[in-house]
Amino acid sequence: MTEDKKKSPKILTGLKKLPWGMIIAWTVTFVIAIGIFVFLRNFVASMEMIALPGMAVVDSPEEAPAEDGAPAPKPETSAPESDLPEPWDGASRVNILFLGLDARDLDLDAPRSDTMILFTIDPASKTAGMISVPRDMWVDIPEGFGYGKINTAYALGEQYDLPGGGPALAMKTIEKFLGVPVHYYAQVDFHAFEEAIDAMGGLYMCVDQKIRIDPIGPKRSEPFEKGCAIRHGYQVLAYARDRKTMKGGDVTRAEHQQEVIMALRDQVLSPENFPDMVKIAPKVYQEASKGLRTNLSFEDALKLGALATQIDPSQIKRGVINYKMGTLDRSPDGLSIMKPIPDQIRILRDEIFTSAGALSPQAVGTPVELMQAQASRVNVLNGAYGIVEATELAARTQVYFTSQGMNVVGIGSADKSYDHTTVVLHNADLYTLRYILDLVGASSNYQVVFRFDPAAGADISIMLGNDWALNNPMP
Repeated sequence: MTEDKKKSPKILTGLKKLPWGMIIAWTVTFVIAIGIFVFLRNFVASMEMIALPGMAVVDSPEEAPAEDGAPAPKPETSAPESDLPEPWDGASRVNILFLGLDARDLDLDAPRSDTMILFTIDPASKTAGMISVPRDMWVDIPEGFGYGKINTAYALGEQYDLPGGGPALAMKTIEKFLGVPVHYYAQVDFHAFEEAIDAMGGLYMCVDQKIRIDPIGPKRSEPFEKGCAIRHGYQVLAYARDRKTMKGGDVTRAEHQQEVIMALRDQVLSPENFPDMVKIAPKVYQEASKGLRTNLSFEDALKLGALATQIDPSQIKRGVINYKMGTLDRSPDGLSIMKPIPDQIRILRDEIFTSAGALSPQAVGTPVELMQAQASRVNVLNGAYGIVEATELAARTQVYFTSQGMNVVGIGSADKSYDHTTVVLHNADLYTLRYILDLVGASSNYQVVFRFDPAAGADISIMLGNDWALNNPMP
């Protein structure tokens, strides 16, 4: 990549600031917008990927589908009673399925998925990856539907009103096809994505080849010029959806989508752009959330946003299931399909999800042991006030935290008075964060503040409040 491609111009605007927590939450939801993966950098720490269980990608016998590649269902659904996922523990590998809906189906009650990208992030090794699945892949759709094109799984879940709807059935289908668990999903329609790009002033992208794009709606086809430039939302969307002007078809389109993902990441993380990204976050969030649907809780989105900030671009693995991993064929009713070559897909899956296999295990060790292993630098600052228990609270707390194995590098007075203890992350580790929040009994997201500052001299600053002064385990 040339030096010019590494530089992105500032995107200027004057919108009102959001709190840091909402900015990070927006970061997660915005990337979600088109099967796009998280793009911030530098807040959390420590990771390591492990092995995929030897689950093979299932081969595809021919089975007659119904109209448009969607197989006729069999009456044996066993979807869970609730589609709410277990809260993320903040330390184990997490996989998120990004879904973009087919623009041709947006007026239907049960649209198909046009984009399916499975994103994985591992808090133990500070690595991430994404794998794109072609929409014509011929797979076994769970819940008794049999074989059909993978993009019909979402539509079937919606059409038959299964628990969790289309997203839940799409997640199960990907799980069965790739042999890895899918913990969360994020789905957005294309119009919301286009409007969100425009709300952030366009997207700075560099492409190596000029192509002709065909935007959705009344706009005429136009060239998408080679080189680096700020592109409008409709242009970015058309580029991400194009599969007719390139020889690679769906495979090339998937590659384009991953290029958009990385361009989004670079633009938001660029030091000269980040202050302006903060200012426009409210408008972008408003536009992106119009068509957003996800089972991520705000708390988990917050933690994922913090974790994703620590992933270096070199540690993001990218893969597309291409024509070497499947054979082009026709379904029994004449639709174009791709039949998987299981061994080839399994190789790609293992490369993307880890160097040695599938899922990282749950973090091993007690909260205290994990905190000690991370050795995060911690400042303890006294923000308690008006009570006798606040006297020398920082010094007494330092002695206690040090006895627990915490790496306390400094004590002092907080910037203001605090009723509730607040944890400020400068460049922190999740294990240490979890230990501190449990110890101080934090019960609100407002007790965690993200304030990225590599020069802070500490990874975490703890602003001790009256709650800690009056109720703590110190002798």
